[in-house]
Amino acid sequence: MEPRKIILRYLVTEKSTLAKETEKKYSFAVDRRANKNQIRNAVEKIFGVEVDNVRTIIMPGKLKRMGRNEGKTSIWKKAVVKLKTDQKITEFENI
Repeated sequence: MEPRKIILRYLVTEKSTLAKETEKKYSFAVDRRANKNQIRNAVEKIFGVEVDNVRTIIMPGKLKRMGRNEGKTSIWKKAVVKLKTDQKITEFENI
């Protein structure tokens, strides 16, 4: 798989921002078929950093309502990537 197709987007939440500042952990929405090694290689290739470890979780879909209609959001995969010491992704420092 191509690295840009594995990493879909950077997740910006209160929890991920705090983890970024304190523990050098970055959260990404990734392709559901990607494994930890593919995610590690994609982050290293795209951002030019060294990855210490990768943790993944399958996020379940949630029920959503629009008036009387009910639907469900799709299932997606989240990856939390921890960088080695003295490493940071400069693109996300101002977020």
